[in-house]
Amino acid sequence: MMLAATAQAPPALWTITPFVVLLGLIALAPLYFGAWWAKHYPKVALGFGSLISLYYFFVRQDAHMILHTGQEYLSFIAVIGSLYVVSGGIHINVRGEATPLANTIFLFVGALLANVLGTTGASMLLIRPWLRSNKYRVTAHHVVFFIFIVSNVGGCLTPMGDPPLYLGYLKGVPFWWVAEHCWPMWAVALGLLLLMFLIVDTINFRRAPAPVQREHTRKGDWFQFDGGANVFLLGVILAAVLFANQSLFLREGLIVGAAALSYFLTPKRIHEANAFNWHPVTEVAILFIGIFATMMPALQMLAARAGDLGHPGPAMFYWGSGILSSVLDNAPTYLCFLQAILGTYIEPDTVSQLRHLVETGGRDLATFIHGPNAQGIRETFAALQRFHPEQLAARTISDEELGIAFLIGNAQFSHFITAISTGAVFFGANTYIGNGPNFMVKSMADQQGVHTPSFFGYVVRFSFPFMLPTLVVVWFCFFR
Repeated sequence: MMLAATAQAPPALWTITPFVVLLGLIALAPLYFGAWWAKHYPKVALGFGSLISLYYFFVRQDAHMILHTGQEYLSFIAVIGSLYVVSGGIHINVRGEATPLANTIFLFVGALLANVLGTTGASMLLIRPWLRSNKYRVTAHHVVFFIFIVSNVGGCLTPMGDPPLYLGYLKGVPFWWVAEHCWPMWAVALGLLLLMFLIVDTINFRRAPAPVQREHTRKGDWFQFDGGANVFLLGVILAAVLFANQSLFLREGLIVGAAALSYFLTPKRIHEANAFNWHPVTEVAILFIGIFATMMPALQMLAARAGDLGHPGPAMFYWGSGILSSVLDNAPTYLCFLQAILGTYIEPDTVSQLRHLVETGGRDLATFIHGPNAQGIRETFAALQRFHPEQLAARTISDEELGIAFLIGNAQFSHFITAISTGAVFFGANTYIGNGPNFMVKSMADQQGVHTPSFFGYVVRFSFPFMLPTLVVVWFCFFR
């Protein structure tokens, strides 16, 4: 997935077929032949991934691409899996008031936690106390707005929050850059959804029989927390992501070590109370092996043919990445559009000049830079000095990171990254298949006897009247 790979001839057209088929199966197989998929998805994902890996090794003779992709996969799954394990060692019990206002505050706190635990970790941690606290009047809107806010929109402030943002971080998008540029969209979307939920939940509360209303307004212990040691381990994971990214596998070692400590030190009663099991994270790990491997040719083709897009504005990137994220997994969708931006706006000569500046430590900045992108290259070098000072000093910056620095160093291009970041995260809430936690939350609600809408009922009854207006407002305010 390096920019340098675009110098080669693009892969054969047929090689994108496994990627398309795999994403289609992930989206539709659980709905139409779930039993077969549950049994055979490892064979499908690993089979397609192996086919493309063999093609790269023997036909394209590009082992470097395979190794680079493998390293990105290990970094990705280490964070996702470790957050799942550590959050599974924290048990929250909610009692007492579950009024509309208390519920709204709960969802807001869940949105904040999603940026630390990830949308998957926060969803798995909070869905049980959420359902328990509303058990006397729980209905479909409680489950759906939880998915909207905690499982998706809430996690837009940090790379820890949602898988597409973490993949962007691995590509070179600075950790705090996301919060700095996405918080206005996050605040608008979250504020609208919380207001909508408060109105809907108030109507639901007032329709409830008087005994139910009294039960929901009784005083008592509202919050109980168990598993405090795992909060420290969450801090270890966050510190590893932030500060240990210069040493080979040190970051992943610290992250996995924190998860192992969490699993073995957490009392059995907490895991039992959370119904902790390995199935969700195992499924994600297997499926993403296939996704990472099969998307290699798709990303290289996008880079090679990005010029055919012309010069689209941020609206195209927002709606394009968003619409695809509604029906496909939002992580590979984000990567595809990021690669399209890199391929459209980064020219080989620009990368060469940036590489020269890195190798010379910027000594030729005043005299070497020339051409129409001169100002952009100067801004890029300033971004490298700000966000990658250690790598710049060590001259270990990859071509891909140079490309990302060029984008974030220019206000126009950085807005494109903001567009695909918010598009991929927000639109993932539109369907059950837009983001991994969505179906997990639905499954857990179904197990507890909560009525949840069907696939199309979810879209028609909730996404269209609630999510779509929110997405339009975000577009109107920031990307039109």
